[in-house]
Amino acid sequence: MVDGAGEAAGVNPLKTFDLATLGGVLRVCDIELVLLDANGPRASVQSQVHDESLFLFATCGFQFRGRFMLPPDWCLLGFIHATDPERSWCHGLPLTAGMAVTVLPEGISEFSLSAGTQLSLLLTPTRRLQRKLAELTLRSTLPSGQALSVFMGDTGTGATRLAQRYAQLPAWLDGGGQGLPDDAVERLLHEHVQALLGAESQERPSCSRARRTHYLIAQRAENFMRQNLRRYIYMHEICDAAGVSERALRYAFEDLFGTSPNRYLSMLRLCAACRGLSTADAHRKSVKAVALSCGLWDLSRFADNYRRVFGELPRDTLMRAPASMGHPA
Repeated sequence: MVDGAGEAAGVNPLKTFDLATLGGVLRVCDIELVLLDANGPRASVQSQVHDESLFLFATCGFQFRGRFMLPPDWCLLGFIHATDPERSWCHGLPLTAGMAVTVLPEGISEFSLSAGTQLSLLLTPTRRLQRKLAELTLRSTLPSGQALSVFMGDTGTGATRLAQRYAQLPAWLDGGGQGLPDDAVERLLHEHVQALLGAESQERPSCSRARRTHYLIAQRAENFMRQNLRRYIYMHEICDAAGVSERALRYAFEDLFGTSPNRYLSMLRLCAACRGLSTADAHRKSVKAVALSCGLWDLSRFADNYRRVFGELPRDTLMRAPASMGHPA
């Protein structure tokens, strides 16, 4: 997504964010981001705390891979307004425009979003979702296996109302959230849960066998990378950890991330360094210490690559106040 796309879509222009700050948009937990293109962490984010909940509308100006884990007392509801289905997925399930997502606090949620993705989110206490479920079904939990639920949110009468409700969110958030109705949380919860309960099986996406295989391969490979980030990692080690040949590994990463395993590992290291620099105490930690902890031993090359991706030198990130102290508004 290029600069100006946000204005054309009727949302705020894209801005460059500190990676750690952008990863903190949910407030109750951090999203660990790995950049997958050369656009840098640019986005438009409108958010507002209202009635014990967080409303958020975002436009992504870059392709990225994300991971987060909700605290036990929070759940996340969302709607995809626009995205590239070739590059966007959640646990391997393809994401398309018009899909709604329900995330309950069970384990790590993994996803990838393309540049140009627009989405609305509601982060609300789990008890409110449970209360709404009980009101509509006399049960306070979703059926087993639906801790993560993805369904088409713009087909059928109930789903169409849901899409319309989420479409109102950017206007509600304009002007610092002054347009949010007092019962905005209840309205959105009601429409979302009704559409979720009424979604037919054909309205729920499914993974092809090849995509599911690629997702599991990439997951095993990435877990190995993260566990060994401090040291040099050989390609054959990644293949062994994933249980596949180098060719199969490359196919999996190209399918899910649009990049090679080596390139992904490089971006994983850079983004880990960025998060470390963004939250470190400059009086206690050096750029060198952070870089080495991420397996980045060539400091000159690291500085060049870091500036190309994040638009500043590593020491500039380190010298700023910790990004985790604030959140994009």
